Parts: sequence; C-alpha cells; structure tokens
Amino acid sequence: MLNGLKIENIAVIEKADISFESGLNVMTGETGAGKSIIIDSINAILGERTSKELIRDGKDSAVVTALFSEVNSSVNSILDKYDIEKTEDNSLTITRKISLSGKNSCKVNGIPVTVSQLKEIGVSLINIHGQHDSQALLLPEKHCGFIDALADNKKLIEDYRAAFSSLIKTKKELDSLYDSRDENLTKLDYYNFVISEIEKANIRIGETDELNKEKSFLENSVKVQKLLEKVSSALNSDGGIVEKLNDCAADMRSAAEYYQQASDSSKRLTSLSFDIQDTASEIKSITDRFSFSPERLKEINSRLDEIYLLSMKYGKTEEDIISFYNDTAEKRDEIGNSDEKIKELETTLFEYSDKVKSLSEKLSKSREKAAALFEKRVTEELIYLDMPNVIFKADIKKVPLSLKGAETIEFLISTNPGQSPKPIAKVASGGELSRIMLAIKNVLVSKDTVDTLIFDEIDTGVSGSAAEKIALKLYSVSKGRQVICVTHLARIAAQADNHLKIYKEASDGITFTKVKSLDFNERAEELAGITAGNSVTQLQISSAAELLKKVRDNS
Repeated sequence: MLNGLKIENIAVIEKADISFESGLNVMTGETGAGKSIIIDSINAILGERTSKELIRDGKDSAVVTALFSEVNSSVNSILDKYDIEKTEDNSLTITRKISLSGKNSCKVNGIPVTVSQLKEIGVSLINIHGQHDSQALLLPEKHCGFIDALADNKKLIEDYRAAFSSLIKTKKELDSLYDSRDENLTKLDYYNFVISEIEKANIRIGETDELNKEKSFLENSVKVQKLLEKVSSALNSDGGIVEKLNDCAADMRSAAEYYQQASDSSKRLTSLSFDIQDTASEIKSITDRFSFSPERLKEINSRLDEIYLLSMKYGKTEEDIISFYNDTAEKRDEIGNSDEKIKELETTLFEYSDKVKSLSEKLSKSREKAAALFEKRVTEELIYLDMPNVIFKADIKKVPLSLKGAETIEFLISTNPGQSPKPIAKVASGGELSRIMLAIKNVLVSKDTVDTLIFDEIDTGVSGSAAEKIALKLYSVSKGRQVICVTHLARIAAQADNHLKIYKEASDGITFTKVKSLDFNERAEELAGITAGNSVTQLQISSAAELLKKVRDNS
C-alpha cells in the first residue's frame, strides 16, 4: 500500500507531502491544478519513462519519494532477486531523482537500481488505470488479453509461445537447409575432387626440402664421381702419394737409426703414412661404391612439379596444403551431415507442431470458457452501472496459428434494444467506454494481486445515476485494498475514505500547486464547489454535507 508520496520540484509542485490511506482515496481539483502531475510523479517511482521537462523552472533537479507498507510477496521476490535489503516491518522506500543533465538516479531502500529494475518492482506495487486504458477497448488486438487475465492463462501462454517460437525457428532452419541442398551438391563435387587430389598426392611435411637436397646431389653426381676417382687415383696409383709417403717413411726410419735427432720426425711420418694409407683405402672404397640414377632425378623433378602445382591451388607450403585439405574435409562432412540434420529437424518440427497444436487447442478451450464467463460478468456489471439494455459479447474468430494463438477476440456491444452487437470502437460513447472499462476492472479485480489501484478520471463522460453506480463500484473495489481515484464528480468524491484537494496558489508572481487532506466541513464545501462551480451557496454546502453523512451511514 502506498502510504506517502513526497514530491519536490515537479512542474508547478515545489514541495508536497501527500498521505494516502487504505480504502478509497480521491483527488479533486480544478482542471490544470496539478492532479496529472501527481499521477506523473507516481509513474516516475514506478519506473516509467520521464522527461527533464518535468523539472520545475529554475531548478536543476526533481525528486520523488514514495513509502509503501506491507508490500506483497511478489515485490519481496524481486528484492531478493536483486539483493536489495528488506526492512523488518516489510516497508519499502523508493526514490527517483531527475536531473537537467538527463541522468536518472533510482534507489530502493537506499540501494541504487536501474530504471528497468525499478519498473519490474513497480508493476507489482501499483496498477494505474487511466483514460488510455479505455482507449485500449478501441483496439481489438488488446481484447484477448482481458480474457486471458480472467482465465489465468499466463503460464499456458508462456508455454504456447515458447513452443510456437521453437516451431518457427526450426522451420526456418529446415527451409534454409532445403534451399542450400542443391548448392551443397555442387560444393560436394568440388570438395571430393580437392580431397581426392590431395590424398592421391600424399603430401608430407618437409618433403620438398628433402627432395631439393637430393636433387642438388643428383645434379652434381658426375662431378662428385670424377673428383672421387681423381683423388683415389692420386693416392693409390703406382708412384702415387701413398707409395711415395711410405718410401719417405722408410727412408726416415733408416736415417733415424744413425741420427737420433731424426727419430721423432720419423715416428710422426710413419704414423702419417699409416693414416694416409687408411684414408686412401676408405676413399677408394667410397669411389668403388659410388653410383647414382639419372631416372631418380627425373622422379624428383616430377614430384616437385606435382607439389608445386598443388601449392598454386591450395597453399604455398605443405602445411598450407594439408590445412586446406582438413578444412575441405570438415566442410564435406558438414554437407554429409546435412541430410541427417534435415531428418533430425523434420522430426523436431513434427514434435513442435504437435505440441503447438495441443497447446493452442488447450488455450482456445480456456479462452472460450473464460469468454463466456467474462460476457456474463461484464454484462451484469454494466447493467448495474445504468446500462440496462446492454448486450456485451466477446466475439471469437478462428485464425491461422500465430504467436497469439489460434483465435482473435473482439468485444461487441449493443446498448439499445433491437440493435445487434457491434464493435465497441464503432458504437460506444466516451461515457460508455469509461463504464465498460470499470466493469472489466471490477470483473478482473480478483485476479489482480497488486495492492494499490489508481483510477485516473475513469468517470469521464458520465453523470447522474451512472455516476452514483460508479462511485459505489469504486468503493466496493477499495474494500481490502487501496484505491486512489482522480475524479471530477461529487458523487464519487463523497464515497472517499480520504479526500485530497489539489489547488493552486500564487505568490510573488509564481504559481504553486498545493495538496490538502480535507476534513468533513472542507469536503462539504469542495463537493458543493464541484457541483455548483464558483457560485456556492450555503444550501449547496448543506446538501453536500447531507450526502457525506448518507454515504458515511451506509458504509
């Protein structure tokens, strides 16, 4: 329940502290006095969109603070969701600051929150029903929502929409696969060719380097062979290096027998002759074994050409070619899996289709049952609200399945005997719209878990006995909850448990809006003023006082 509202620097309101009570609270005042500004301020603390244009002239910012008591479990669940500390007495304080810079500051129990979080909380605190709600009656697409509210279809609608969305998503994915199937066949031929060509080539990382080294050897093989033969001949031929070195070593050993100083040199020369002899034997063996194949050189050149051609298509290096092969194989697998994917999606599509059909039938039955009950109850309410000859119908038409279900619902009405019901938008007057909306709200009030309802000039276009009936309905709705009503009708204002007067005062050329809670005598004067305008007589005040006493005695 909204206990208090503090407004600072909102339009013509410099500062106002407004106290609300349980039951029926009414706000009256001349047109332009500032009633709509109070509603705008309440909207602000509920997280609705605001504008810096609301800030009072000459001020940098505006602040609205609201105090709620005994908040419901839905609100507490949202507080837990966002880790907002709750109070021991189950109260709630919301503050919203609007700055000329365009920045908004929102706090709940002193904890900063975003505007979207504030709006989520606000939806569970207050419902505001204004003239724009009556306009919703002129839009047939809004009518089904009223029926769903009476039927408690929220969970069923959520399940249906989830299934329908999944159905559409699956169908789009399946259609995409169907469309790409021919294109994939062309791609598949290309992928198979690439894979076959690379697999046939049997590319190996490092192979090019190895082949180039072998090619270099083979291209120089004749030169190598001639050099080996030349060296081997120089070492091993008669009179060659080995033979001469052996002779030198023998001569040196003979000299050393007689000349001691030649001994070391003799030993080294003898060792050297042995080493050269071994090396000469090794070189001769290498020369004898050395061979090469001109055909191998042709093979290498052919292989290098093959790898080069592949590199021109699929990448410069063996790594690039192998990577291209792997990517192509993966793409081929994806196409190969598309048929399986199509079969899988077709099965899923049938499953979702069956589920959507089942849920839509369940939703349709629920709506048909609720529509019949809705027609009956709204008709009863309208007859009570001084529309005795009314016929109210919820016209259900079957349509192709959509996100909203398998039907549309449009409210039809006839207010005169002999006339068939026609769409509300075509035949209902402004006063009738107000009464229809009040009737609907009264039918749905048991479905509304919000503790505070605000009716903003829902009495537009009505008077006389209809106004009295509306007053009694508003009072009835306020039992067990809080109702705040902006009204221009004395009969409705007389029904209030708490009467607030909104008025303007001017000081030093500046206009201020004031809010005052009226006592019994002040209420009598206000009601007389609402009825008679500026020329209020004592008799009219006395009549208003009698009305207040009558209402009090009948409560």
